Amino acid sequence: MSDDVCVQFLQWVLPQLHMRWPGFRKVHAQVCKRIRRRLKQLTIDGFTDYRHYLETHNDEWKTLDALCRVTVSRFYRDKQMFIFLEQTVLPNMARQAVARGDECLKVWCVGSGSGEEPYTIAIIWKLILQKQFPNLRLQVIASDAEPNMKQRAQAACYEYGSIKNLPETWREKVFTRQDALFCLKLEYQYDVQFIVQDVREVLPADEFDMVLCRNLVFTYFDEPLQRKMLERIMRALKPEGTLVIGIHENLPENLEGLRVWSERLRIFQNE
Repeated sequence: MSDDVCVQFLQWVLPQLHMRWPGFRKVHAQVCKRIRRRLKQLTIDGFTDYRHYLETHNDEWKTLDALCRVTVSRFYRDKQMFIFLEQTVLPNMARQAVARGDECLKVWCVGSGSGEEPYTIAIIWKLILQKQFPNLRLQVIASDAEPNMKQRAQAACYEYGSIKNLPETWREKVFTRQDALFCLKLEYQYDVQFIVQDVREVLPADEFDMVLCRNLVFTYFDEPLQRKMLERIMRALKPEGTLVIGIHENLPENLEGLRVWSERLRIFQNE
């Protein structure tokens, strides 16, 4: 089966899943590989027959939806964005939280994958900021639709490629070596809670100082679903709470209720 045939299939099926083909253009190979594996499981010869199968087996759409989930992450991904969070955003939010009398700074990572992003936030807090705000706790809720992602995140052991972007001194301080893997020390895991949750269906029952929604909603979902998700995410943000999206992503046009904090780094504040 040629790659072109799979691309044609994805261009047909993605809109029916409220997803958009441009978001998959660079990563479609891994999605096609998963779908081909599924065809073998079903003993289906090709994508045309799979289309017919979908038309007569409604339950298969849920399986296909899961096959189209893409997880690409690493620690300290987009270094300048994390530096800005460390030096500007997190201290600002922490000062506001202390002024309100809050005891906890709450962060939500949407589509957290195997934990690299939420753990990066926890590492920055513990290494750099905790001493500045000794009476303020950090709580990171990390949600992902895939149960196996939660298991991998809680194991907290990674190959070098996942951690190589971290400063060397940080790597040496927060990880222990186990054969070819680098495992995050427990003290850097305590602030992060992983939950299995599809953002399209349910959100954490809380209000957050910051939401990181990077390289998921505004890459893979179609615009109507993006708007719906953004409205819900904004309701989960505290007043003047911070929204961070992927540096190559854009919010829907004609949007109200958010002001730009950093255009280059795609960081916004709730009004």
